[in-house]
Amino acid sequence: MYVLKKLVKKGGIELENPKKTPLHSFHKSSGARLVTFAGWEMPIQYHSIMQEHLATRQSAGLFDVSHMGEIFVTGKEEDVLQFLERLTPNHISNMALGQVRYNVILNEEGGLVDDVTIYRLQKNRFLICSNAANYDNVFLRFQEAKQDLEVEIYNESDKWHQIAIQGPRAEEIFTDLLQEQLASVKYFWSAYRKFQGEEILISRTGYTGEDGFEIYSSPKAGIELWTKLLHAGKDRGLVPVGLGARDTLRMEAKYPLYGNELTSKRTPVESGLSWIVKEKDVPYCAYDKIIAQKKQGSDYTISGIRLEEAGVIRDGYKVFNLTKEQIGTVTSGSYSPSLKCGIGLVYIQKAAVKKDLDVYVEIRGSYKKAKMIPGKFIQGSVKTNK
Repeated sequence: MYVLKKLVKKGGIELENPKKTPLHSFHKSSGARLVTFAGWEMPIQYHSIMQEHLATRQSAGLFDVSHMGEIFVTGKEEDVLQFLERLTPNHISNMALGQVRYNVILNEEGGLVDDVTIYRLQKNRFLICSNAANYDNVFLRFQEAKQDLEVEIYNESDKWHQIAIQGPRAEEIFTDLLQEQLASVKYFWSAYRKFQGEEILISRTGYTGEDGFEIYSSPKAGIELWTKLLHAGKDRGLVPVGLGARDTLRMEAKYPLYGNELTSKRTPVESGLSWIVKEKDVPYCAYDKIIAQKKQGSDYTISGIRLEEAGVIRDGYKVFNLTKEQIGTVTSGSYSPSLKCGIGLVYIQKAAVKKDLDVYVEIRGSYKKAKMIPGKFIQGSVKTNK
């Protein structure tokens, strides 16, 4: 599948000594195909991307995401809040204890350093979960922006272990393992639970469009959790899932990927994330520019696209209107195992973002019929708080 080549390419230069997660020996012994991605040797698939994708949609999938970054910000409460507010377009101060919020870290021009999930663990203590390729950049950005505020910043990415269980049976499997109910943990909230005497942090979040949990722990507990979850879910369809299916799953849910939909040159509005742009008392980087874009609209944004003919959409393919004028470029593309057709995300003229609008995608010199899909391609089992 094309996603293999794409992810290897996106992973950057092959390293002689890539980092390895604590689960590396499991991946090798399971016969997983390993590739260097964002400086880490990671499984791209265990059996087949199709099987792992559909298992997550229908039952549950288990993901090693220990390559993600964990950065903690603490200090004087009012300074911590001011610090985070001026680097992010979504609200920070009104977060309740235990709440998790999707956000982005801005550079001075209003582009994205990374997209992150932010956890309010205490009134003055926040966890920022950052992408594997970017957590050093986020840490550096934080250090630059600290100035004279009473704020302490800790990059603890090498100390934490993170796995994710996702799918309609995720809660059932995880509940049976912990022998403790998890229904009280709502979507985009977190809580502490005990596992073998250790306090672990869980959040009802994920990157698949399905219900599930991301689990933060020590490496030792993380390995035990991985093994015991696979055992608990063996007869319920739980399978380990690699980066290949992680990519197709997030694409069907229309979740952006840094380096594809999100870049240092595009604002949140231009990235299709206008919903996280808020007016604030503490202005953030490029505040006037970003707020103006949200109110008046930007020329370009991110939208979904679905092929109406046989074929696979790939990154970089051009999108045209019916008069054959280019109106956009594909940022992510693949075959959708759920929909059994080619889908993609496209950086496109805002005026073209209309449901089922007919367009063309150029594939190897041929114009293939496609339709614009502004929303998600699938509606998974995510349990929102509405």
